Amino acid sequence: MKARGELTGKHAALIFVGFFGVIFAVNGFMAWSAIHTFPGLEVKNGYIASQTFNARKAAQLALGWQVHADVEKGVLYIAFTDTAGRPVRPASLTVSVGRATESRDDLIPGLTYVDGRFEAPVSLGRGKWILRLKAHAEDGTLFQQRRPLIVERG
Repeated sequence: MKARGELTGKHAALIFVGFFGVIFAVNGFMAWSAIHTFPGLEVKNGYIASQTFNARKAAQLALGWQVHADVEKGVLYIAFTDTAGRPVRPASLTVSVGRATESRDDLIPGLTYVDGRFEAPVSLGRGKWILRLKAHAEDGTLFQQRRPLIVERG
């Protein structure tokens, strides 16, 4: 006769399978979430990109450009200056703003050039954002940077 509430081998096996089943399910969900929300690679082939890195870096530093970026009252401002602090207008500019760990909130603002700087209305929630920009000088030199943007109010 079995006593009521007695732990049998069948009960122990069910507890064991249930415990590890929950762990596997949570790990599977977390792995799926990580894979499907990460925006991806920075470059297609890191080795190829590394072969020209020093030359591209030297060309970019030779431009002497500084970038100043900020978000105020729902407007993104980006200004380029030279070593003397004078405004610089790149021949072309591509900008995207997004979160560091997911691509769901990424946006490409429509920039206009006004009074020595670029500006665009943006709707960014509070927190840390990443500004990715690629600009070309008149001579074709590529200038690219990733800069953090901290938005205090959404």
